[in-house]
Amino acid sequence: MKNAKSLLKKKAQPARKKRLPRRVYNEQEVRHIFKRFEKQNPEPKGELDHVNEYTLLVAVVLSAQATDVGVNKATKDLFKIADTPEKMVALGEDKVREYIKTIGLYKAKAKNVIALSERLIADYNSSVPADRDILESLPGVGRKTANVVLNMAFGQLTIAVDTHLFRIGNRIKLAPGKTPLDVELAFERIIPDDIKYHAHHWLILHGRYICKARKPECERCVIADLCKSKEKTNDTPPPGYQY
Repeated sequence: MKNAKSLLKKKAQPARKKRLPRRVYNEQEVRHIFKRFEKQNPEPKGELDHVNEYTLLVAVVLSAQATDVGVNKATKDLFKIADTPEKMVALGEDKVREYIKTIGLYKAKAKNVIALSERLIADYNSSVPADRDILESLPGVGRKTANVVLNMAFGQLTIAVDTHLFRIGNRIKLAPGKTPLDVELAFERIIPDDIKYHAHHWLILHGRYICKARKPECERCVIADLCKSKEKTNDTPPPGYQY
């Protein structure tokens, strides 16, 4: 009887909340970091070419495990003739493959592009929904893709965690986490709303061109003095970016 009561008591206890990582940067330091990024690039833009919300969605789906440059080369001609779900479905999976065959996983991606286009036509009046759950239900669309579309097409304050943001979040300890979702939630927690709209673009560009995977170019880093990474090789930002 005693064991049964103990078991019931154990079950009744609420589940422990996941402990959040200790913040390494205070709010002032975070604002200084993004102020530097803003000074360097006041209006950051995504580097995937597109002509409307639909082609943005397709481009981001195609960008998985591919470079933006490679995707832009493939979609340059594709989007000239297929810039709506109807036109893409009419083009057909085989022809879509031909346009994107220089991109990794092009067969699966062509299949997903046709399938998501059919879903948009059938369920959403050919429009791209401004809803993360719906976007994630579309073929080939994950959380990162949904966040990019919500931010760029609809102005929502989302943080799209790709390999660059995941690396930066952990390397400079700004938003450490074991999974992309952990890092996304950490960034959302630490970045104030008034600078969140451009935040993931600044971070992507920083990771792509400065804080690179193999060899960070710390001598060119505008936040070199603010960065708390153990890997950094320089403490002095370029002229004009010091406090």
